[in-house]
Amino acid sequence: MKNSTKALECPKCGGKELGKGKHTGYGVMYPDNKMSIGSAIEYIICTECGFIIESYVKKPEKFKGTLF
Repeated sequence: MKNSTKALECPKCGGKELGKGKHTGYGVMYPDNKMSIGSAIEYIICTECGFIIESYVKKPEKFKGTLF
């Protein structure tokens, strides 16, 4: 991700130990107006309180041309 800032602590509890997880299977994100396999969703999660700090799709190119 080119223009993102790296999360260093949880904005909810202040925890500094973060983890990474992913949502796959039936939880994939699909483009709204075209046929596609979709993309897994990845998360940055606070390991202290469970707050999801960031979420993003692993393959953003699958969503080009889907807005208009």
